[in-house]
Amino acid sequence: MRGLIWFIVLVFFIFFSSLGQTLGQSAPPKKTPELLAQGKKLYEQNCVTCHGSKGDGKSQLGAALKPPPRDFNIPFKQWTHSKGDLKKVFNVMSKGIPNTSMVKWEQLSEQERWALVYYVIEFAAPKAPPKKK
Repeated sequence: MRGLIWFIVLVFFIFFSSLGQTLGQSAPPKKTPELLAQGKKLYEQNCVTCHGSKGDGKSQLGAALKPPPRDFNIPFKQWTHSKGDLKKVFNVMSKGIPNTSMVKWEQLSEQERWALVYYVIEFAAPKAPPKKK
């Protein structure tokens, strides 16, 4: 019986701890052309070295990294650490990914990280097929 009480206390603690973290995050800003432009600039300054200019993970440094950098061109719902969830992408940018070369970007403001989120998911947007001549 005593073990059951401790188990229930632990479950409540975990639930309310995660609820607090979720509630502590502010809502994402609205995606705007200005935010995308800011994201592009930040991407070129901070991300292109590993993820490449096309977001495909093909860069000189990226080729040497194990595991290789994320290819942002694959469909967004197939991204390993987010499965199509913008907040998960934000969390990866904020906290990094352990045992990989993906570092945390907490030194960027929350708005800057959201700008990056919106910019990198643009790589995964469906592209129109090339026009036939």
